[in-house]
Amino acid sequence: MLVLVINSGSSSLKYQVRETTTEEVLLSGLVERIGEAEVPDHAAALETVEAHLNRVLGDRAIEAVGHRVVHGGERFTTPVLITHEIVRAIERLAPLAPLHNPAAALGIRALLEKWPKLPQVAVFDTAFHRTLPEHAWRYAVPDDLYKLHGVRRYGFHGTSHDFVTGRAAELLGIERGRFRAVIAHLGNGASVTAIRDGRSIDTSMGYTPLEGLVMGTRSGDLDASIVTQLVIRGEYTAEEMDRILNKDSGLKGLSGDNDMRSVVEAAAEGHDGAELALEVASYRLQKYIGGYHVAVGGAQAIVFTAGIGENSWPFRQRVVDGLGALGVTLDQMSNVERSQEARIISGPDSAIPVLVVPTDEESEIARATEELALAG
Repeated sequence: MLVLVINSGSSSLKYQVRETTTEEVLLSGLVERIGEAEVPDHAAALETVEAHLNRVLGDRAIEAVGHRVVHGGERFTTPVLITHEIVRAIERLAPLAPLHNPAAALGIRALLEKWPKLPQVAVFDTAFHRTLPEHAWRYAVPDDLYKLHGVRRYGFHGTSHDFVTGRAAELLGIERGRFRAVIAHLGNGASVTAIRDGRSIDTSMGYTPLEGLVMGTRSGDLDASIVTQLVIRGEYTAEEMDRILNKDSGLKGLSGDNDMRSVVEAAAEGHDGAELALEVASYRLQKYIGGYHVAVGGAQAIVFTAGIGENSWPFRQRVVDGLGALGVTLDQMSNVERSQEARIISGPDSAIPVLVVPTDEESEIARATEELALAG
């Protein structure tokens, strides 16, 4: 089946066409600067996508569309065929993912308008984490905050964590249903997930994608009273604090730059802020890995994935250097090797294998889309 995979942002639209029978990627692209004169809206962006499809596919036609949607709340536990009611439900979840769900809905509406007869499927980043036990997803706040406002841990990057879990288990020759691991999805947004019996049992992102690890521009974990005190004292508005914590913090807040490559280079040149950013980010991840190693009952693998996890060998080195208490070591040559293949990078004496597994969220979205399109 020819599946068009769409990842809609507020100012960009990433797309890929996959042949699901062969898993071949036939084309991919990115439309940027949506909202500016040349690309005023998502409908205009789809004109660019359609022109690319026609050039490459010729007479072959797209048979289904799969959309990445960040937040499914408690309603969406599995991928769903899209209807107008489903789009409205995605929009209603916007307060939980204000940077993502509104943009996804815009892309979906534009595609429904352009190709109304094509089966379209929403695949939710939060769905993989619906296996969390209540003691992991509950916050210790009054029950009404959960019952009335849905305040709980949802988790994100689930499509990636799901794919990487299966691939890592396969690489180690372990049946997925018996696999225990700690998966670190490290990109501009970053999260780490505890995997037991092949399923998510805890994850670092929470009610929104802000909680957890130090990210490109997000703070990750911090004392909530920082926000309330600064707002109560009139130093900042709630909106200003939201912007600071989501867009001006993390690596950017500590070093002035949110790009890990630039931060690593600056640290090597003696930039104190960059060095501090790397120390804080690696230490935060080390704490999560140690905690999740306990949570899963002893990890059979520590897995790095996504842009930083796959490509930044210096950051992997920093993280693993702090895991000596777990008996984890790296093979230096394997760690610095440039490869697009899933591989083991730990030393022969490492108590826990350390893996690099390239993620492929589009593959998971295409697979789920094909399954629902055929069933529907």
